[in-house]
Amino acid sequence: MKAVVFTGKNEVQFKDLPDPAPGPGEVVVEVKASGICHTDYEVLKDNYGTGAFPVVPGHEYVGVVVDVGSGVANVASGDRVAVDPNFECGTCRACRHGWAHLCDKLGAYGVTTHGGFAEFSLVNAANVHPIGDMSFQQAALAEPMGCVLNGVDAVHAPWMEEALIFGAGPMGLLMGMALKSTGISRVTFCDISDSRLELASSFGFEAIASGSCDLQEWHHRADLAVEATGVPAVAAGLADYLANGGKGLFFGVCPSDAKIDLRPFEVFRRQLTLAGSHSLNHNIPRSLDIITGHGSEIDRVVSHRLPLEEISRFLASAPPSNSLKVQWAFD
Repeated sequence: MKAVVFTGKNEVQFKDLPDPAPGPGEVVVEVKASGICHTDYEVLKDNYGTGAFPVVPGHEYVGVVVDVGSGVANVASGDRVAVDPNFECGTCRACRHGWAHLCDKLGAYGVTTHGGFAEFSLVNAANVHPIGDMSFQQAALAEPMGCVLNGVDAVHAPWMEEALIFGAGPMGLLMGMALKSTGISRVTFCDISDSRLELASSFGFEAIASGSCDLQEWHHRADLAVEATGVPAVAAGLADYLANGGKGLFFGVCPSDAKIDLRPFEVFRRQLTLAGSHSLNHNIPRSLDIITGHGSEIDRVVSHRLPLEEISRFLASAPPSNSLKVQWAFD
């Protein structure tokens, strides 16, 4: 089979690998769509987890079950499925709390073992979920939407009315959709890109330019502010936009060595809550429900659908300028 392979730190190859065969409890998925994530670049730089070179990247993927190992009862050949990439030890303190995504020994397809940028993927049967007749392009958004929902769960409260999201990229847009689904009536985006602000507006969100007078009006105003850029300077200013009693979410992936200044007295005096969120926590079925509720409109979060070999070139360099979600897909 053809596959993108991270053969070592900062090394990407497009090569042939043996077709996988399922063992007990496993299935082989013929991959139909797989999305690029910022985490893929962190894996390539050996900044994420313990490193598992060589590894096939890709943890946002879907496909069709083509082979089933012994003891598998939840899926059959021909089923269209989405893959939950995470697998945990089940015994550590985080796992006992139900926080599989915070497992001391967390593994993931596309990170610690072969993932979705290959023609076929060997997956534990417990990690696949039926997608019905949903398009593969939409279903491949289930993993990023799962990450969004994990973030929403960390900070959402029923009294929230106004949310401000910094960053109108694909993850920010999915965050906005998820927040709307919780009942937050006003979701506003802030970005430096006019084209991304226009896109956010086309989804029915309010949009304001970074550094504008409109942004100044959000000082100490948001019930919820979300940092979805991964830019430390943006993260450093998040508390400035929170209303008293408000909550802030560090959702973007800042550099691992970045530091910001924080005034603990302000957090104390204004009773602020600052939270982070990492990955998804076995919520693929819920993600699929949210995506279904948005219909074909959500397709616009995907800006590029490319051949696998071209995905390999992008992973070796960078996604196209001003791209949104980039997928290998052919449905």
